[in-house]
Amino acid sequence: MTWTNLLRSEIRKLTTTRMPLAFVAVLVVLAATNGVAVAVGTDMDGSKSFIATGADQQSLMAFAANALMITGLFGAIAAAREYAHSTVIATYLASPRRPRALGAQLAAVGLGGAILGLLGAALTVGAVAASLPLTDYGFMVTAGGVAQVLAASAWAGACGAVLGAGIGTVVRNTGGAVTGAVLVLLILPPLIVQLANGTAAWVPSALANVASGITNDTSVASAGAAMALWALVPALIALRVVRRRDIV
Repeated sequence: MTWTNLLRSEIRKLTTTRMPLAFVAVLVVLAATNGVAVAVGTDMDGSKSFIATGADQQSLMAFAANALMITGLFGAIAAAREYAHSTVIATYLASPRRPRALGAQLAAVGLGGAILGLLGAALTVGAVAASLPLTDYGFMVTAGGVAQVLAASAWAGACGAVLGAGIGTVVRNTGGAVTGAVLVLLILPPLIVQLANGTAAWVPSALANVASGITNDTSVASAGAAMALWALVPALIALRVVRRRDIV
């Protein structure tokens, strides 16, 4: 089986189940929540200073950090359920070169994560834009700012999904994979920062904010590369593990 056929097969696995629809539903809820916050939310003093400038609005629409977490769970579940339902056996029987088969799975999951991240950002931008006419403020984010928010979310979504899939492949249990993704993306980063203050700019959420144009702790290119590295490490561990593991 060619790598292209493997990729098509992995994409078919993702698109013929209800799991992606559940994640889309989560994105819709999050976008709606942002829209409601813009329409009726206020600061402590009763003002709406949180949407008073273009930078404030772009910060509200930035979705990359959310995309990392959501697609991390998406990738973890997608990979781990292969073992839960034993479909991984058929995959590796059809393609005995396991790293190539896993590479196709990671590519498919990464593509799915990018689409989810982009969709989540687009829905959030749309919800904020639709709610602003209900306030005294107009839409102030530039076209370039919107494009950066969308691109950062798509990239973060791809990286988060590959990271989660790597963890899911190593752990194999769905609950354990989800726990692992939460641990790596949500729990460990603050602990790492506490142990080494110089790492604050390099944890996933901080990198996502830089990529979205919200902060400037490092360059956007460096932030994108660092997010890719966070995804690459568990993916490489997974590639090593599947070479040695008895799948059956």
